[in-house]
Amino acid sequence: MAKRNSKTFTPSAPLTANPSSQLSEKDLQALYRGMVLVRLLDEKLTLLQRQGRIGFYGTCTGEEAAVIGSAFALQPQDWIFPALRQGGAALWRGAPLRDYLAQLFGNAADPLKGRQMPVHFSDRRIHQVSWSSCIGTQLPQAVGAARAAQLRGDPTVVLAYLGDGASSEADFHVALNFAGVWKAPVVFLCQNNQWAISVPLSRQTASAGIAIKAEAYGFAGMAIDGNDVLQVYEATRAAVDKARVGGGPTLVEAVTYRISAHSTSDDPSRYRDESITAEWRQKDPILRFRRILEERRLWDASIELSLNTSISQEIAEALRSVERLPAPALDTLVTDVYAAVPAHLQEEYADLERLIKERI
Repeated sequence: MAKRNSKTFTPSAPLTANPSSQLSEKDLQALYRGMVLVRLLDEKLTLLQRQGRIGFYGTCTGEEAAVIGSAFALQPQDWIFPALRQGGAALWRGAPLRDYLAQLFGNAADPLKGRQMPVHFSDRRIHQVSWSSCIGTQLPQAVGAARAAQLRGDPTVVLAYLGDGASSEADFHVALNFAGVWKAPVVFLCQNNQWAISVPLSRQTASAGIAIKAEAYGFAGMAIDGNDVLQVYEATRAAVDKARVGGGPTLVEAVTYRISAHSTSDDPSRYRDESITAEWRQKDPILRFRRILEERRLWDASIELSLNTSISQEIAEALRSVERLPAPALDTLVTDVYAAVPAHLQEEYADLERLIKERI
């Protein structure tokens, strides 16, 4: 199969504010820790999938700055409508690591009770909605939620994530058109990692990029360096602040690269030139940010070692606490659909219990 690569898309829009200059040392170190947590989780969970211990996983490797930097720009009352690679946003906003891992196993500790595929995490406590494997469906849902908040007068902003591939979906047009017409308080964060599984961006659009598409819907778009966590934070923070005071939506295109496979079901070497991937590895967002911290004398090799050890232990302990738990309780098949389980479901559930007892 011939290997096709996307064009090289570079950040274009200057920023008018620099809120990162006001970040504390604690904030900067927390941002770094958040990105490292995502990286180490990716490495560990990919191994678990290869060992057959979980069924599916999609990594964020090389895109950590786009996720953590944007999530940091939100307030607690804001909502996230994610795509595949935003698990780190949930953890950043307070989702317990144990719950996040349990969802991958779909067992008794899974807050979603085994009803979703792995990496389809959601948690009402942190205002994060589950995404669907149907690409782009979260976008009009996000705008609907933003419009509802607008009508109620709630000071809520919705952050809707998408990949570059989602911009080819009809839901992308529906969402941006809806958002532009109603000036809904929503920010679209496109992680343009330049590959929609095996389809390069050059086969997705003839436009110069994704951000320019916002113009057709009557609102602003900006392309930024998605591997610079501070620039991602600045851009998202400016867009969120604008949306919160009635300024309408923004499309932020975080230009990055999918270093790893689309998911554990994919082999990117079959369709792309991995020498380009090697070039992007040199732009690793974690290494770039580490150099900034070192220049500010906020980081050194001993701190790095301590952090990696601490996070690895945290992951290992959380895994030990959830991996061997049993499946969700049988009655979860019929709960949570109605306020009270209706008679016909009670009857079906009783029949199921009887059949199970007969076969044991």
